Amino acid sequence: MTDSAPARGIDPRAPRFGATITSVLLLVATFLGLIEIGGSRFSAAFWLTLVIAALFLWSVLSPGTAPWGVLFRRAVRPRLAAPAELEDPRPPRFAQGVGLLVVAVGLILHLAGVPLALPIATAMAFIAAFLNAAFGFCLGCQLYLLLQRAGLVGRAAPAA
Repeated sequence: MTDSAPARGIDPRAPRFGATITSVLLLVATFLGLIEIGGSRFSAAFWLTLVIAALFLWSVLSPGTAPWGVLFRRAVRPRLAAPAELEDPRPPRFAQGVGLLVVAVGLILHLAGVPLALPIATAMAFIAAFLNAAFGFCLGCQLYLLLQRAGLVGRAAPAA
């Protein structure tokens, strides 16, 4: 997989802002999933997790138009001082893909009838989002960096 260097960086506070909102949504989905065990497969937890998966997908496919990024740029960023430095947008984007994968597996297993699949998947994604929101530690970004060191992602395009 060839991935050219980013044209510009992003404000490192933006992913943390999005992770804060996402962690709240995931916590609610986890709680609903736990209290709705044995209920309808198309429960409130299912629908909320489906919305969360759609938001992750949006952030992967079009990070510039994703709702939390737009909200940050329009409502939060103008009230803050400029960031000390910008960060590479590829690791946070990859992390969104990891979040999508985790909740998608939970949704598929839930539809297949695995009773605790949905709350376990949303709890796992919640932990990752919370670590980013509260401590600035992005598990998906760390995974990206490991894969980059192994030469599997983020390689620069060869010079012509």
